[in-house]
Amino acid sequence: MTTTPEKVETVTVTIDGIQVEVAKDTLVIRAAEQVGVQIPRFCDHPLLAPVGACRQCLVDVPDAGNGRGFPKPQASCTLPVADGMVVSTQLTSEVADKAQQGVMEFLLINHPLDCPVCDKGGECPLQNQAMSNGQGESRFASSGTGGVKRTFPKPINLSPQVLLDRERCIVCQRCTRFAEEIPGDPFIALIERGAQQQIGIAENAPFLSYFSGNVIQICPVGALTSESYRFRSRPFDLVSSPAVAEHDACGAAIRVDHRRGKVMRRLAGDDPDVNEEWITDKDRFAFAYATEADRIGYPMVREDGELRPASWTEAFAVAARGLATARAAGGVGVLTGGRLTGEDAYAYSKFARVALDTNDIDFRARPHSAEEADFLAAHVVATGPGGGGVTYRDLETATGVVLVGLEPEDEAGTIFLRLRKAVLHAGLPVRSVAPFTTRGLRKLDGTLIATAPGAETAAIAALDVDAGTIVLLGERLATVPGALTAAADLAARTGARLAWVPRRAGDRGAVETGCLPNLLPGGRPVVDAAARVDVATAWGLDRLPETPGRDADAIVAALTAGDLGGVVVAGVDPADTADPAATRAALEAATFVVALDLRASDVTRLADVVFPVAPITDRAGSFVNWEGRVRPFDQIFANPASLPELRILAGIAEELDAPLGFRTVDQVWSEMEQLGAWDGARATAASAAPAEPATAAVQAGDSLALASWKQLVDNGVMQAGDKHYLATARPAVAKVAPALAAALGDTATVTGDRGSVTVPVEAVDDMVEGVVWLPANSTGLGLLTDLASPGSRVTITGGAV
Repeated sequence: MTTTPEKVETVTVTIDGIQVEVAKDTLVIRAAEQVGVQIPRFCDHPLLAPVGACRQCLVDVPDAGNGRGFPKPQASCTLPVADGMVVSTQLTSEVADKAQQGVMEFLLINHPLDCPVCDKGGECPLQNQAMSNGQGESRFASSGTGGVKRTFPKPINLSPQVLLDRERCIVCQRCTRFAEEIPGDPFIALIERGAQQQIGIAENAPFLSYFSGNVIQICPVGALTSESYRFRSRPFDLVSSPAVAEHDACGAAIRVDHRRGKVMRRLAGDDPDVNEEWITDKDRFAFAYATEADRIGYPMVREDGELRPASWTEAFAVAARGLATARAAGGVGVLTGGRLTGEDAYAYSKFARVALDTNDIDFRARPHSAEEADFLAAHVVATGPGGGGVTYRDLETATGVVLVGLEPEDEAGTIFLRLRKAVLHAGLPVRSVAPFTTRGLRKLDGTLIATAPGAETAAIAALDVDAGTIVLLGERLATVPGALTAAADLAARTGARLAWVPRRAGDRGAVETGCLPNLLPGGRPVVDAAARVDVATAWGLDRLPETPGRDADAIVAALTAGDLGGVVVAGVDPADTADPAATRAALEAATFVVALDLRASDVTRLADVVFPVAPITDRAGSFVNWEGRVRPFDQIFANPASLPELRILAGIAEELDAPLGFRTVDQVWSEMEQLGAWDGARATAASAAPAEPATAAVQAGDSLALASWKQLVDNGVMQAGDKHYLATARPAVAKVAPALAAALGDTATVTGDRGSVTVPVEAVDDMVEGVVWLPANSTGLGLLTDLASPGSRVTITGGAV
């Protein structure tokens, strides 16, 4: 069924003698842009509500005999067009030009002339427009005041990362409007009145924003600067390259500014379909990890119990011999992690089947379930924009959104911002199946479906949704038996649409390329003979391994038991696994370990061969975001000290006499396109009995259910290196119901089956009774998995042990 699009009501206006037809209620400043006229502005931003604060965009709207005129110049950023309106900008009207010059003169009265040392110098709208729309001389400098300008102590630390130089501020209010409208974080506000009005820290609003760096980028002067970039470079010294953020599955567009082979800063890119013009602070500031002192700069092989430097040729040969021996002694598993590009993930998938003759490959080094693999095969793979997948734009038109096992502000910041936009502009109702109302859910005006960990299956089954509802499923939902099946049943019964939102950038690409024990590239089931023949033919093979392989947990167990001889590990941090101690023990028990990583880690220290891999700046490739949208990017730096993983795997495979048939990204892309997606029947998710919710009240010392997820700023290895960014991490606390908090006191000790931790206590009004929440892998707490697995039972007592 097709629907006829609504007809847009238009009006005709004349701008600088050019007649144009635009949509009704279009702002004059936008209508002028449509005819190629750029009106100067500071406060105006297309993604913020108009405010008319700076007055720099004044235009002349004379009376054309139809009552559409005004006796004085008008701010074009707040004035909607009207039919028959005649507008004259600074290009054709002396009135408008004089008005704009006057505003500029006022703005410069107290603005310092420190452009040579200002971070904004060279890319400053005030600098540019003072030249194009200002006067050549200032009357203030020659007045009787002696030219003394207002000064303030500087800078003010709005946060460890964002600094404020108040004397540069022109009070355009872009920053305060962004904070209030976009993330809903009123961390910055207008204070004082009249001539003393200035930007400051909001009253009773501690700086907690995950999106604060955006105010630096949209500030039209140098009032807001970054601690990590301040005085480090000049804009005209930088080369800018488009890229894609590598920290989560959102696929946000970014701009990398670099100089002499070093990244100096990262800015938000402009992509209306994905992140619009906003990014998280993690995407903006967490890039120093690639230049840390423990960066691996050459291949290494183990000799006499110690790792020593080796050439690439020797490392390929040693790795091939060791893997061949391990394969003969029981087989080799492959753990790929979640940081891989789609091309590298495809290379691992092919390497496992062609060079190692195994389906023992899994990207889910994190906690997972066998049910998840079936769900991904049935409901995620081969979907995307235009192919039935949910998109960012769909979130704005949905009749409702339900979050299950997902806290978007912490786990998918770009999704959170799009949801908030839909809430503010379209009244989108948001519900969350969670143990308590999070800060992010409050900012979405959301409704809590109070659910204890492990009870999500029953909560999903009881949801009342319609066909216009979108259900966003977080990856941690996979640890709840039957939850993903219940979600699939809900969609089939109601017509609601599902979207799986992993946390890591490479996860969706790994699904699409077959880094799962039950899937081949393109969503082809391993158990389907036709699917195997399809892939084998494309790869020029007689056969592929027929039996579904071991998942990540089974690979770890098989290595410990000696059932597997070796393992290839790609950037897997034991800290992210279900049981870090068991993973470390498995690596120690393995007869042969090949590690491909950027920096030294627990894995590289145990490996027999270590290959240095190229960071995201040193390779080309693509990520597949949660929508299923391919996000390509180009190589920025050329560094011979490391190689893309697909090139390393190709080198090992050639030594094994099992060539992969590619060495470059373009060759991989060509092969992936030829192979395409699988048209056959997909696997279906296995059924599981729903769990019952836990609601019994508890007291100190009783057993509680452990809830957890990672906060945006945590101890992740790809966030190391920027102390200012890491200082913005939210503190680790134990969140419990008010009655239990009162009984525990200020601090509490939480004890699981693997250890104990003592942290401050925070009372949460609507926390489900019988639940304690702790952040995973948190600054100040460490690894939650060293305490217990999320969803398991723990005990809590007041004070230290």
